[in-house]
Amino acid sequence: MAWHEDLLVGFDLETTGTDPRHARIVTAAVTEVKGGEPVRHRKWLADPGVPIPPETTAIHGVSTERAAAEGRPAPEVAAEIADAVRGYWAAQVPVVVYNAPFDLTLLDEELRRYALPPLVAPGGRTGPVIDPLVMDRALDKYRRGKRTLEAACRVYGVPLEGAHEAGADALAAVRVARAIAVRFPEVGAAAPAELHESQSGWYAAWAEDFGAWLRRKGTADAVVDPHWPLRAA
Repeated sequence: MAWHEDLLVGFDLETTGTDPRHARIVTAAVTEVKGGEPVRHRKWLADPGVPIPPETTAIHGVSTERAAAEGRPAPEVAAEIADAVRGYWAAQVPVVVYNAPFDLTLLDEELRRYALPPLVAPGGRTGPVIDPLVMDRALDKYRRGKRTLEAACRVYGVPLEGAHEAGADALAAVRVARAIAVRFPEVGAAAPAELHESQSGWYAAWAEDFGAWLRRKGTADAVVDPHWPLRAA
């Protein structure tokens, strides 16, 4: 069975900010999907232990007060999410993450912050990961416009209700990945491990090109981290 017809797991975080080295987890979702339909869903609300900026609350809807009142301790949440992700990797179930270097790096940083084991599966693996953003950039390289999840949903005909709610985004990411696999049969036919390696190369090539573009635009020392699906420690 092709990977996009088998079990996939969508993963998404909503956070306190946009820097994965410093932002904290606010909400998270892990959604098992088979044939494009959810079959199991887990979600978390954490108390990040720091204020949630109002502009961030405006995006995902969780205030500092709500997180403090209803959220669970951040170390417990981070540990449970990591255990779930590692478990899928150990079973060779692909974890679908839109812009994986953000979510996975942020989760790994949270684990380090609380002196918890790092985000690796047995044997030191971090995968298989399916990143629809990386695939979309590589396979439809010259398309104009934004590359957000919402934009990708429009391009690939995927409904997205409740954007920036972790569960909705996790499910949408899986459906976009499936749509890409159908539109580009060579991707749909690849084994998850092979596709994981391809995405690593595609991301590195994109990072080099984007860094060169930033330098041409005047940021002389711009370097984009080429590591995927986790940024360099």
